[in-house]
Amino acid sequence: MFLAWRDVLHAKGRFAIITVVVMLMTLLVGFLTGLTGGLAGANVDTVRSWKADRLVMSAPTGAQSASMSTSSISPEAQREWEEHIGQTNVTAIGVTQISASHEEHTTGVAVMAHGPGADLGAGTGPNQADDAAAPTGSDVTVSEDAAEELDVQAGSTITVAGHEFTVSEVTGTGHYSHVPVVGMSWTAWQELSERTGGSGQPNALLVHADVSDDDAQAINKAANTVSPAGFDQLLAVGSFRSEVGSLGLMIGMLMAISALVVGAFFTVWTLQRTRDIAVMRALGSPVSALLRDAIGQSLLVLAVGVGAGIGIIMLAGPAVSANVPFVSNWLTTLVPGLLMTLLGLIGAAFALRSVTKADPMQALS
Repeated sequence: MFLAWRDVLHAKGRFAIITVVVMLMTLLVGFLTGLTGGLAGANVDTVRSWKADRLVMSAPTGAQSASMSTSSISPEAQREWEEHIGQTNVTAIGVTQISASHEEHTTGVAVMAHGPGADLGAGTGPNQADDAAAPTGSDVTVSEDAAEELDVQAGSTITVAGHEFTVSEVTGTGHYSHVPVVGMSWTAWQELSERTGGSGQPNALLVHADVSDDDAQAINKAANTVSPAGFDQLLAVGSFRSEVGSLGLMIGMLMAISALVVGAFFTVWTLQRTRDIAVMRALGSPVSALLRDAIGQSLLVLAVGVGAGIGIIMLAGPAVSANVPFVSNWLTTLVPGLLMTLLGLIGAAFALRSVTKADPMQALS
């Protein structure tokens, strides 16, 4: 590292510029990754809170993808699943996206209801109170964000599709497709669905049982359904696929650009040092030592730049998350930082050809 450190001290300006560029690229990737995580949470955190082994939806037609917004589970399909895995292991879920109002406040909400089966509490997603219970009759439970936007509390009355409902409890932080969640009784939701042009049939079934792929395929064929498991369940929210795909593509492009920028800098820098490297080889320095020196120089720049970027993200994260959906944790900071460091080293590795090809005779001429 002697030569690398000497170069850094000799050309402070050049290395400061590339370090700042790496830091800015890390900031872009880190903030975009945090925003992706925040938007994903505001899209599907309620779906994740169901913790279902499988999410059953009606089979799509043509080339369409299965989506909860267009899915409608028939009584026959529900009965097919209940007969195969047990009625207590299947929970019907109904979702209606609609406007709710209270006095002069109006906001879009996702009204959710669940039939008997799994204990989903108040039906308002994650972070519910321990004693939260499903609403009954004309009562509704309201998530914290919905309560804030509607300016309501327990005992308030909200209007949904021309009918009034009493808020029994404010609990949970659930969102569905970027709108806050309101929990409703199963009977009230069915009536709401029919009033707004729906069928009153559940949009999906939650399966809380270990069903093999072969068994699921057989039941799906008989019931004309699909039953994704794991991460694929989140794709049932139509906007999640396109949103995460678009942001993920931008993150990938930024990482690729950062690798190209670092690689271009060290390629030019190494070419300018070709004569110095040739002298070092003529004096007996092994190629392996020169390669370690060049890689160490790249790693030093990347470590300082990426580290500074991650530090700024961690410090600014809480302030950013107060205004926009933003997640600041190891997954949205350290993982992108490590990937950027790795890609930067790969980019810098393309500059090593000048080190291995440096001709000692050039220095002796």
